[in-house]
Amino acid sequence: MTTEKSSEGKAVALENLEEFTELTVDVDPELVSICRDSGARTEEAKAIYMKSRTMIQEIIGNNTPEDRFRQRCVIATGDLSVADIMRFSNDPIPAGVEAIKKGAPIFVDINMVKAGITRVGHKSEIICVLDEDPDSEIANKYGITRTSAGYLAARDRLEGSIIAIGNAPSALIMVCKMIEKGLRPALIIGLPVGFVNAAESKEMVRDLKIPIPSISCVGTRGGTPMAVACVNELVAIARESEE
Repeated sequence: MTTEKSSEGKAVALENLEEFTELTVDVDPELVSICRDSGARTEEAKAIYMKSRTMIQEIIGNNTPEDRFRQRCVIATGDLSVADIMRFSNDPIPAGVEAIKKGAPIFVDINMVKAGITRVGHKSEIICVLDEDPDSEIANKYGITRTSAGYLAARDRLEGSIIAIGNAPSALIMVCKMIEKGLRPALIIGLPVGFVNAAESKEMVRDLKIPIPSISCVGTRGGTPMAVACVNELVAIARESEE
């Protein structure tokens, strides 16, 4: 017998688990068999993912590699319009896939992004830059944000890496400044969300004089779900190319 605690602290007996485990979608064996998403590991999860994916493919198209990223970001946000604001500069998909295959580290701005990236199907280390300046020594010394300080602290390890930013415009601006001074990451996924410097920081990425591969979007939207979606799609494509 399995027990759970109710909100009043009383034990609730769950004697018949089957009554709680009815699938929430119809499972199409054909769709399940072609699911390659590393985050979907059960039949129900694969069915849900593939149903979403096929629905979005019909709406926004499925003709280019970029379409795959648009699809995934639409699914992650529940917002069809994000497909129209995404921008792909300097062949970011081949660059990102190659970096994943090489096991390049992935430096993210916040732990929410780190938590969302799949650990399956690649060998890349996922590093949250908040851990690079754990005592906020750099942040406090210069009065900058912790995420900016984190990328500054990790400066010697960013070469050839994937940089994925879903929250902090200040961090993306810091990365752009470092690129102007010679840093060369393999790929920037620059999708910070917000009303202070979010749109401007993404424009900075697209306007860099050095042609760094990047995935970004126009305007104030973006966020952790989109950044995670882009990294996970890179992993999926890299995995497929090696099967």
